[in-house]
Amino acid sequence: MPSANRPEKVTLANKILKQLPLASKTAVWGTLGTIRPLLSFEVERDVQTLLDAIAGEAVDYGTIIHVLTNRTNGQRQQIAKGFQAFTQQDLLKTLQAAVSGNLETAVVGLMKPAAQFDAHEIKMAMKGSDGATLAEILCTRTTQQLREILDFYKHDFKSDLEADLVFRSSGCFRDLLLTLLKTSRERYSGVIDYVLIEQDTKALVNAGSSPARLDENKWVRILTQRSPEHLNRVFSLYHKITGLQMEDTVAKVFQGNAQVAVLTLVSVLRNTPLYFAARLRQAIKGPVAVHKTLIRILISRSETDLLSIRAEFKKHYGISLYSFIQAETQGNYQAILLGLCKAEDL
Repeated sequence: MPSANRPEKVTLANKILKQLPLASKTAVWGTLGTIRPLLSFEVERDVQTLLDAIAGEAVDYGTIIHVLTNRTNGQRQQIAKGFQAFTQQDLLKTLQAAVSGNLETAVVGLMKPAAQFDAHEIKMAMKGSDGATLAEILCTRTTQQLREILDFYKHDFKSDLEADLVFRSSGCFRDLLLTLLKTSRERYSGVIDYVLIEQDTKALVNAGSSPARLDENKWVRILTQRSPEHLNRVFSLYHKITGLQMEDTVAKVFQGNAQVAVLTLVSVLRNTPLYFAARLRQAIKGPVAVHKTLIRILISRSETDLLSIRAEFKKHYGISLYSFIQAETQGNYQAILLGLCKAEDL
């Protein structure tokens, strides 16, 4: 506890992070994830630790959770290979036999390669007509990540993801998802193209003035091709011209899964960490708790921007994500979620 006469110690990292806009922090620190590579990582030691935790008289859940939430996905894959070589058993199947329920869902998500986990989430989302999950994954993964998802999907399901999306979706929703899979978004050059900003803004105004005049192709083309920096300037000019936020127009002229997907894309382009913060809160505080969404987001963002998501969560909802999870979950499931979240935001 800090002395009354001595200010509480603030780390250099915290000082710098407080002075930077969220979008700039990743460039400075390389990652704003809560999980970093363990510098003292030893495959053989972790294999033995997990084996002891599983093979004892009682399963040592705490040790399993500690190891899995303090290693990167790449390190977990090395542990799995080491476990297979040492025991001739599949680590994931062995862990699944030891855990159950939401804890099992989290363990499976942590042990699969990230792109394979996404491919399986996409498959389940298509079976359940879960447009929000499809939009979340396809709107927030990089071009390279999407290529890896396509490969895992084909390998695991002996099917083509693009073909399955065509079969299971339609209209603007289908077109948007397929374009996200195929299109590489333009990179921001650092030069502000005011002419193109005005052209794109007017195109969106004309293409979305009413449901009857909706030109879905223009919306899909502009929102999937332009850089986030360019599009945020388009959104600002759109508001200035129409008096409406982009989200207001989307809610008015799009319907169903198409509306969900376009709103998701606009939210991600505006502020990705805030989008995920809102998704996390809705996953628990919505009409029905959706724990698979909570698990997926914490796992998928744990090595990229979960610190930024935590910051937006505290800023917008007045409670830290850590405390929120602590209040809404319990037991070993709570422990693994808190292990991914890592710390309280004061």
